[in-house]
Parts: sequence; structure tokens; C-alpha cells
Amino acid sequence: MDTMETSSDEEESRTFVQVLSEKYNPENFPYGQGVMVMPSLPGSPVKDRLFLPCSLVLSGSGINKAGDRSDIAAFCVHVAELDLSQNQLKDWEEICAIVSNIPHLDFLNLSMNPLMGVQLEPCMAEVFSRVRQLVLINTHISWDTVHTLTKHTPELEELFLCLNGFNTVSESQTSCPSLRLLQITDNQLQEWKEVRKFGQIYPSLNTLVLANNSVDCVGDSPETLQRLFPNLRSINLNNSGLSKWTDIERLNFFPKLKEVKVKGIPLLKTYTDQERCSLLLAQLPSVVLLNGSMVSHGDREDAERFFIRHYQDCPKQELPERYHVLVSKYGRLAPLAEVDLSPRSTMVDVRWGEKVEAMSLHLEQTVAELRKHIRALLQLPHHGIRLFYINREMCSVFGPEELKCGTRALHSYRIQDGDEILVVPKVKSRSSSSEGL
Repeated sequence: MDTMETSSDEEESRTFVQVLSEKYNPENFPYGQGVMVMPSLPGSPVKDRLFLPCSLVLSGSGINKAGDRSDIAAFCVHVAELDLSQNQLKDWEEICAIVSNIPHLDFLNLSMNPLMGVQLEPCMAEVFSRVRQLVLINTHISWDTVHTLTKHTPELEELFLCLNGFNTVSESQTSCPSLRLLQITDNQLQEWKEVRKFGQIYPSLNTLVLANNSVDCVGDSPETLQRLFPNLRSINLNNSGLSKWTDIERLNFFPKLKEVKVKGIPLLKTYTDQERCSLLLAQLPSVVLLNGSMVSHGDREDAERFFIRHYQDCPKQELPERYHVLVSKYGRLAPLAEVDLSPRSTMVDVRWGEKVEAMSLHLEQTVAELRKHIRALLQLPHHGIRLFYINREMCSVFGPEELKCGTRALHSYRIQDGDEILVVPKVKSRSSSSEGL
């Protein structure tokens, strides 16, 4: 009974050191493969110590404890990137024990570890001071812990907080001026008053990824947006709740904005793809990358001209401010000529002996298609027929012209209304008859 309980306890407790020694056992690397082996110290429970690769992936390994700290330090002296996603780490003390013994750690992924309701004490957070990229996706971490981490990571540049169920943003008394990228997709943020807090917490923010949040507007005055997001160059609002063109116009108030993504928003659902692109581009004169595509000078000019034509028949009180700016640039534009792209047709008489039938002739079809159609129209046998085109105005000069080439389009003959198609049976030549005898 005791043996079974001990075995069960061992299965429940799985350490970082244990997983390392199993995955990077020297026996698994007979040819080195970038892993350097170093003899173990006397008395160590680990058979051999390893200088591991600088990028270490231990995701989905059931880790819930750190293990021997001295072993971690010996193993991970050269490790710079550590992926601990999808493990069972739910104690910041254990996480800190791992991180504190990796002196050159630059990237840390703790995604999908059960950290809900687990607080990080500020006195322990200093061990994260060297981290530049921190991934906390689907951990259900609290804002208090996020702020504790960012307060003690003076070099943090990228923070990933997706799938954490956030519907509000807690303000922090201490900003994080080093952060350049915040990805907070697939949360439950709806109001701009929550989003604007990111500008206060992360004043140097360069990229803000808000996709798959139901943010319903871009609020604030131009002066406030310029003050809150002075360095923002890229914003992703895909699948947000934006429903007004004024929200798109306000994006222009971010003074350095160059890239915008706004796919899947309610505002654009009634437009075609081309209309969406043109109307967005015309409203965003400083953007050079729209929905992932580079914007050329020609793209912008076409979009701005489309924008003028789209709005110029609207009542004056409904015209957007951008319309007046573009009219001053291009002037009022004439509507584009409507081009009829339907197949061209003409009326001709089809003559077969004494029988004459009026027929609407589609000029895009070929001679072979016409021959098949005439056989059906006149209920002719399947043996050969010949077709002749008669231009009624010029027949006295040129006479009938045989339609020989089956693949030639009828429009190339310049057939007009009132012309005639003469159908005659194909007669075998005498030579072919004599050959048959």
C-alpha cells in the first residue's frame, strides 16, 4: 500500500530538472546535435550535466515543480529562451526558482499554466528583470500580477496576454516605458475607456493587437489620442465591434500610425471587398499597410477617386470631412462610364432554301457553335452543311463569305443587324465519289 502511494506521489510531482534530464539525456544525442555533455558532479542525482541549446522547449511535460536549484543552474547556463507552456505550474515560487537560475533568460512562455488566483509577491518578481519577451496566454493571470511583473522587468519589450478573459483593464501606479508590443487578442474588452488605459501604462507602445475583442468605438479627442499613444505605429482591430466611419477617421489622430487591420468589423459588412479597401484607404492617408497589404501610390489615388464618386451625390450634411479634402485635391469627378459587359448580339436572317428564320446571333460564339445552333433551329440532318455570311450592304461588291474556321468568333466578321446567313448542304466532290466506286 505504501509503495503504491509513493508511486502515485512521484507521478503527481514532475520537476523541471527531471524533464530536462529525460529529454536531453546524452544517450538521446549520440551525434551531439548542438547539445554539449559535461560530467556530473559527485553525489548529483543526474547522471550527466548538459549545456543545453539556447532555446529550450519543454511544453506539455506535466511540470509542476522546479527541482534542485543547483542542477537548474548547471543545466541552463547558456539558455536564453524557455517555453514552459501547457504544464501544471501554479506556484510562482516554483516558477521563480526556475527563472532565477537561468542567468541569461530573454524569452519566457508560461502560456496555459493554471495561474488563476495565484498572486506573485513583489519581492520574488525581481528574478524576471532580464526578460524581454513574456508570453502569458490563457493563464487567467490577474492584472495585479501582470503589473507586478512589468514593474520588475525594466527591459520588457513584448507582452502577450491573449485568452485571459479580461473585460476591464486595471490601472497601474507604475508605467512600463520599455514595452513596444502588446498582444491582447481574444479577450472580452468592449469599451474604449478600458483600451485607453494601455496608453497610460505602456507609453512607448509601438504595436497594439486587439483582434477578437468587441471594442465598440475609438473614443477620445484628437489631443487625447496623440498624448496617450504618441508612438503607436500599428493597431489590429480585426473582428472588433466598430460600426461607424467616425471611428475609422479617429485612427488618423494617432500621430505615427502606419499599419491598420480592421477585417470583420460590422461597419464593413455591407460592402464588397473592393469597396471596403477603397473607402478605408481613402480615409487613412498616412497608412502604408492596410489589412496586411502594402499600399502603392496608384492604390491610394484610385481609392481617393472612388471615395469622391461614392459620396458626391449624398446630401451636403452627410458628407464626411475627408470628402471635402479630396475634392480640393482632385476636384469633382464625372461618374465612371457604365460599360456593358453582356455578350453582344445582332438580328440576322438564316436562309435554308426557301425557308427563312430570324435569329438573334450572339457574336461572342464561334462558327462551330453557330453551325450546331442552326442545325437545331432548322432541324437539319447531321450530315455536313456550309454557312455563308452575306453583308446586305456590300454583297453586290464582295458576294457571300463562307464561314469556314470553326474556332473563329463571329464578331470578327463584323456582322450587323439585317445581314444574312445562308445555309447550303455540303456536296461531295466527283473525285471523292469516284474514289468510293
